[in-house]
Amino acid sequence: MDASAVDSRLLRYFVAVAEELNFTRAAERLHIATPPLSRAIRKLEAELGVSLFHRTTHTVALTPAGEVLLKGARVALDALEAAVRRAQRTADPRLVLTVKTDNDAGLLEAILSRYASYASSTKAPPVHVRLSGWREQARLVRRGEADAALLYEPFDTTGLDHETITVDPCVVALPAAHPLASQPAVTLGELDLPGVEAGRPETFHKYLDTIAHEHRLQDLTQLLKRVELGELITLLPASVASHYPRPGIAYRPVPDAPSARLAIAWPKESRSPAIAALVRAATTSARATSTAAEQPPA
Repeated sequence: MDASAVDSRLLRYFVAVAEELNFTRAAERLHIATPPLSRAIRKLEAELGVSLFHRTTHTVALTPAGEVLLKGARVALDALEAAVRRAQRTADPRLVLTVKTDNDAGLLEAILSRYASYASSTKAPPVHVRLSGWREQARLVRRGEADAALLYEPFDTTGLDHETITVDPCVVALPAAHPLASQPAVTLGELDLPGVEAGRPETFHKYLDTIAHEHRLQDLTQLLKRVELGELITLLPASVASHYPRPGIAYRPVPDAPSARLAIAWPKESRSPAIAALVRAATTSARATSTAAEQPPA
């Protein structure tokens, strides 16, 4: 069968079942009844000539073929949605940059200023900043809802190009009354954060995602309030912590903590001169800020 003949609707149905591993929940998510969903999956399997799920009375599991299709189907559906959204957005001349509040290493204003200088001389589109939630930035670019994103690594780079613009040391945010708050610096061993390992930033991000889920955190303000209340401790990029001095929180260096790497990301297939100019504005602004910080005081 020609892969181009596969109905995107069937792929959406398949992805829903593959992610839920439950036909009833997938049907509810898709707002359809369960029997037509089951028939659609059987039709897709017949068209492809492979079984996508192992089914028993009580369980649903992906077959090896299903696992391969799930990975590709997500990419294909994201690309289709992104193309539709970008086409719809052609009536809006703005360039959309998405960033989570205060997750810009203090660079956002400098980036916008540099880009504005370029735009004024070339008639490039202006930038609109879209503030996003936890871990939303890469998805917004992939889905065509944003043209570029400022975000901390690591993140899902599927369909995206990116460039690291800053490497920031991390500090720990401790309740002011915490025993370690009296020390000038602490180590990861002393902090004993579950799963966080030196030199592996992905382990810190997994820890951060875990506490965000457990405490239903939506933003940095809520996170810091939990620290003040003594309910948790966390690592933060030093540039972020510097903007949030609080009497109830002690920030201490953690020399062996993973560094925080801020990147700018954009669609892999992009040939837009405006996006390229925005990327240059980000990298140039980061270098200028770093150089200024290294200059000795007069």
